[in-house]
Amino acid sequence: MILLLAGFTAMAQEKEKEMKKGWSFGLLPTATYSVDNGFQAGAFGDVYYYGDGSTYPDPLHKISWEASYFTKSQRMRLYLAYDSKYLIPGMRVNASVTYVNDPLYSFWGFNGPASLANLPESYNTYWTNKDTNINYFGMSRKMLRILANFQGHITDHLNWAAGINFWNWKIGDMQDKGYKVKGSDEKHYYDKEATLYKDYQKLGIITDSEKDGGNALEINAGLVYDTRDIEAAPNHGIWAEAYLNGNVLQHKYLKACAYFRHYVDIPIHIPAGDPVFAYRLAWQQTIAGETPLYMIQNNPLLVQRNMISEGFGSSNTIRGLRENRILTEGMAWANIELRVKLVSFKLFNQYFYIAVNPFFDAGIITKSYRSAAFEKAKTVSADTYMTLNQLYDATKVGSFISSAGAGLKIAMNQNFIVSVELAKCLYKPLDAGLWLGIGINYQF
Repeated sequence: MILLLAGFTAMAQEKEKEMKKGWSFGLLPTATYSVDNGFQAGAFGDVYYYGDGSTYPDPLHKISWEASYFTKSQRMRLYLAYDSKYLIPGMRVNASVTYVNDPLYSFWGFNGPASLANLPESYNTYWTNKDTNINYFGMSRKMLRILANFQGHITDHLNWAAGINFWNWKIGDMQDKGYKVKGSDEKHYYDKEATLYKDYQKLGIITDSEKDGGNALEINAGLVYDTRDIEAAPNHGIWAEAYLNGNVLQHKYLKACAYFRHYVDIPIHIPAGDPVFAYRLAWQQTIAGETPLYMIQNNPLLVQRNMISEGFGSSNTIRGLRENRILTEGMAWANIELRVKLVSFKLFNQYFYIAVNPFFDAGIITKSYRSAAFEKAKTVSADTYMTLNQLYDATKVGSFISSAGAGLKIAMNQNFIVSVELAKCLYKPLDAGLWLGIGINYQF
């Protein structure tokens, strides 16, 4: 921020008059914090190649990467991605390799508002409560994903799209490293039997064939309509996708996905750039088969903007909710925001701008997950930590969920965008306090 302020003081009035050429590097430490995962240590960045500058602000090639560790969840993430519209003439290529190790992954149950609906106000004492050795919402997972997606030209602005994504999952009980209670040198560990993950198994809601993980090979195909002027932060245009996504291994399923994003230029001529009204309408639903536990949090996308696209909640869908708080077979949601550039300037031969984006998010479940299993579990005599009527209330499935907040953006060369967003869930049963998200890019 000191560097940015210095650059603004010296060059606030300078306009972007020339094209960016050659290589451009964005590198930042991942010294961030989130309520779900704690402090993040590591580094992330983008590498852009603009060639002779004729395609600017779109790069010829883009490489994104991250290596980081989170203190609270002990999550480790490794990520390498490549994106280009110019590698193969007339075709866009998007490929990546991702590895995530979550020894203390948070599992909040199925169907969002219905899950844990009747727990008392003190239920938060069960979440990472080291005094009682209980992390009721804890489990572990390891994920390896390799994907390659392609787009080709049909007519002006209309493309076909297809891709293949391989996943390997290993899930199970928490793998915590232990901790010391105040006033004692003795090392304590969480009770792996006193978890929602275990209770769902005892009730038959999580099956033996999926409780340890598995493999998935997803194939997707569909259409993309794109009239955006700039991909990273459009000033105007439409970006719409409609496609099918199906798994051909083990637990087979087929999902239908539709996204409509619209960017409207507001002709209020601020020196840094016109404000933009942006909104996204989205729907994703399983139309055949059933999604296994280890894939239910996945939001399939044709072009990956972030390292992980998961769950309903957090930075990918409804901001203000805990990460993957709503796990379900079908969801419709909307994101609405106003993007206002405050200042623009040049620093170290790079072009910057600072913007704010107040927003409103909302969503509703369109198809619940394993309703029959929950009904059947009512007749099961199981020695569970919580009783089923405390764990689940089917009448809450159709609840309307919303949140509101605002963000701050710092962009370099219109492509490398650092994002900080604060949000508050307006649906009280899912309200977990002030939500903070720090990362890269606009949400959509």
